[in-house]
Order: sequence, then structure tokens, then C-alpha cells
Amino acid sequence: MCKHAPLTLAALALSAPLGMVACHGGGNATATAATIPSARVATAKRGDISHVLTLAGQFQPYQMVDVHPKVSGYMKHINVDIGDIVHQGETLAVLEVPELKAQLQATVFELKQSQEEIARAQHEIKRAEAMNYALHAESVRLQQAAATRPGLIAQQELDDAQSRDLSSQAQVDAAKAAMAAAQQHAEAAKSDNQRVQALEDYTNVTAPIAGVVVWRYADTGALIQGGTNSNDATLPIVRISQSGLLRLRIPVPEDDVKFVHEGDIVSVRVDAIGRSFTGKVVRFTRNVNFETRTMETEIDVENQDLSIAPGMYANTMLHLAGVKNVVTIPVDALVLNASQQQTVYVLDGNNRVHIRAVGVGLEGSKLAQITSGLNAGDRVILGGQENYQQGEVVSPMLAATSASETVQETGGMIDLKAQANGGAQ
Repeated sequence: MCKHAPLTLAALALSAPLGMVACHGGGNATATAATIPSARVATAKRGDISHVLTLAGQFQPYQMVDVHPKVSGYMKHINVDIGDIVHQGETLAVLEVPELKAQLQATVFELKQSQEEIARAQHEIKRAEAMNYALHAESVRLQQAAATRPGLIAQQELDDAQSRDLSSQAQVDAAKAAMAAAQQHAEAAKSDNQRVQALEDYTNVTAPIAGVVVWRYADTGALIQGGTNSNDATLPIVRISQSGLLRLRIPVPEDDVKFVHEGDIVSVRVDAIGRSFTGKVVRFTRNVNFETRTMETEIDVENQDLSIAPGMYANTMLHLAGVKNVVTIPVDALVLNASQQQTVYVLDGNNRVHIRAVGVGLEGSKLAQITSGLNAGDRVILGGQENYQQGEVVSPMLAATSASETVQETGGMIDLKAQANGGAQ
């Protein structure tokens, strides 16, 4: 046993320094790992971003017309009442205006008289032309005879024949002038007859548009005042609403006006009748109301079955803007540098940081569209970018993020059940 003791001691003496070296090397590796900072990262993905705006809208008639008569008179018949469906050109009411009938009869007599004057003038022209033909022929014959045998016919007789010829020609001209005057008188009589006839026709009050009678203001026997101009405060006979086609009006907030375009898709839900459909923006005022800071926007809605009543509310979802199949990253990855350029901190395959400028398109509340500078699959640092330097190695911690987002803004909705409960209380 003593022989082996020196060998054992020698082995222990050699192993002690090796153990110290090994322990010292492990401490450096731990310290180096501790100096690499960690970073939350997300992967750029392909997805969709859309902005939608929910608003309460109200249905309005496409047109609303107060029907006034052109003439004043007594109501002889009224053929419609509230709720009646009428067609364009249909007779709504008949007025009685006795003095108008007398005026119309007088214009008829005047028109006949003017036509008789024309006939008389035509006969006078024919008589004058015949007389002129005979006197002119006589004057010509005398002139020829005097030229053939000078002195045969006295000069006085020749002068009298020529004078009668010229006088008859003047009578023809006068008859033609009388004819022109008679024709003008006939045109005036015809125009007057047409005017009074038009007033007589106005006693039959017809529907200017197809629609529904929403109110009736007059009864049989009432004296109705004619509406001669727009400043009159006279009551109409009825009010007609064009309800087969409705305007759905929604107030778009000022911040979203820039997104509104003709043809934009609008999802509509009418809770009162349990109906949902899709429409399109057809017009908007291009003007922001000073008090409400909203812009009136309209959707045309077909309503041939009249299931939607004007005045009903609708909840709408307006698709303001959207992009599909684009590169998206969380908005936390974007950093605005000193040059006001949007940048991201990208990690390469060795987890080194690279600061890269990017183009940013549509932004949501959580995601942003990247139009340039980044590809799907690239890793970007989320938040705290000021703690990292270009070329620095980091330890990535991958965060779960979505590729798509729908940003929903609300400008107010109508909850009929809540209203009913509130009313019951």
C-alpha cells in the first residue's frame, strides 16, 4: 500500500489545477450568456386590414311632394286617403270652378269667330283677285289697241282703265292684309283657349309621382286655394311619399369623410322588420355640418313591397378602407426616426439587429400594412427599440401575433330592445 501512495498523491496534485481551470471556464460562459439582451419579436405575415364604421341611419322617402292645385275652387271629389298607394298621373281630386267653365266657353266662341273671319278674308281675296284680273286684262287690251291704231282710243279712257287696274291690285293687297290680321287674331284666340283649357284641366288634380299618400289636408266641399308660387302658405290637398325607393341617410364623422366614395359597400340591418341586406353609397353632400361635424351620406334602398316605412332606423356598417393579402406587422414594431421616417428593427439569421426604413400603408389599431422594406417571414422587434443598437446580437422571444385585423369604429347604433326596456321603466 505504501508503494502506491506517492502515485495517488501525484494524481491528486495534477487533478486539482485542472479542476480549477474547468470551474473558471464555466463561469465565463455563463457571464457571456447573461450579457446578451432578450427582445420580444414578431414575424411579418401576410393578411388583411380593414376599417369599418358602424352608424345608425334613418330611412327617408326618395321624394316627398305636397300636391297643390293650380286654381282655386271648391272640392268636388277627393279620391284618396292616407295610406293609399297612387300611380303617377292618377286623379287625386276634382275641383269645381263655375266661372272657369264660362271663360272656357267664351274662348271657344272667340276661336270660332276668328276662324269665320279667316274664311271671310279668304273669300275677299278671291273676289279682289278676280276683279283685278278682269280690270288688268281690260287695261292691257286697250293699251294694245291704242298701240296698233293710234288715236283710236282716247287717252282719258286709257288712263281710267289703268287706274282701275291699279286700284283693284290695291284691293287684293288689302284683302291679303286682312287675311293676315284674321290669322293673327285666330292664333291669339287659340292661345287664350289653350290657356283657359289648361286651367280647366287643373281642376283635375293628378299625382305627380307614384307613391303613398301620407297625409290628407282637404275634404269634400272645402274651398281650396290655388298654389300660384312657392311663397304661398296655402295648405296642399295631399302629401305623397315616394316610398318604393328610399334614401338611407347616415351621418359619417368628420375623421372618416376621407374614406367615403361612391360605390362603397354598406351592410344594413333593419331590426324593426328583421331584415339585412347590402347596399352601396350613391351620393354624399361633400360638406361637413358645422354643428354635428358629420357628412350626410345616402344609400338608395329598393322598397317595392313597402316593408320598410320611412322614418325607421337601421344599423349600418360602412366599409371605409381595406387591403388584402399584404405584409402586416404589429404597430409596436414601428419607430419614427429623427428624419420622420418609419423604421423597424429587423433580426437576421444570426439574431443581429438591423435598422431598416419601411413604407407604411393602411394602419389599424394593432397592425400596419408594410408596402416596402420588409418581406413576409422577417422578424421585427416589438417595443423598447431604443435599447438596441445596429449590429447588436439579441436573444429573440417570439410573440404570438395575428396576421389580419378589422378595425371597427362606431358613430352610434340603435338598440330597439334597449329603447323598449327603457320606455317600460
